[in-house]
Amino acid sequence: MFDLIRDFPNVFIPIFVAIDVFALLPVFLSLTQGMSSGGLRSVIRQSVFTAFVISISFVTLGEIIFRVIGITVDDFKIAGGILLLIIAVLDIVQTDKHEKRKKATSTIGIVPIGVPLIVGPALLTTLLVLLEHYGPVLPLLALVINLIIVWFLFTRASLVVDIIGKNGILAISKLMDILLASIAVMMIRMGVENLIRQFY
Repeated sequence: MFDLIRDFPNVFIPIFVAIDVFALLPVFLSLTQGMSSGGLRSVIRQSVFTAFVISISFVTLGEIIFRVIGITVDDFKIAGGILLLIIAVLDIVQTDKHEKRKKATSTIGIVPIGVPLIVGPALLTTLLVLLEHYGPVLPLLALVINLIIVWFLFTRASLVVDIIGKNGILAISKLMDILLASIAVMMIRMGVENLIRQFY
């Protein structure tokens, strides 16, 4: 029990950073502009449910594929870390990283809000690495709690954006990108260190 409590921040924070919910709020407001309260609630439920199902499905299939083709945890830490680092660097230098994904449809809760805005490459990569390192309980618990936070902030998106402001949202988003880059470097370092130990 103590180990779960001790390790939980190490699992929760990378998932929170990978989702970067504050960067999603302005896009979410733009996509749902003019919707009734009932329609808005439906989109939020749809997006969070989609994010959960896609995450669980990808993690399950990912583990099976890795076992079949012989990819080790350390291989994925290095490759996943490099991918996360590229994503983080690109997001840092872009000021409109989500703007091109806007598309008003009746299924916006699924695409683009559920995927790829909530569940993108950064979250999926992070989940797989955490699952291999900590087992299934902590990462899945942290994912559920993070999706509850997403749901809560989406229901109050307009208020949050008004309080923080667009510049504040941008600043928080850039901070999340820097943290994501740091996590990526840590993953690469851990993978390389473990591979070196196998040979020496």
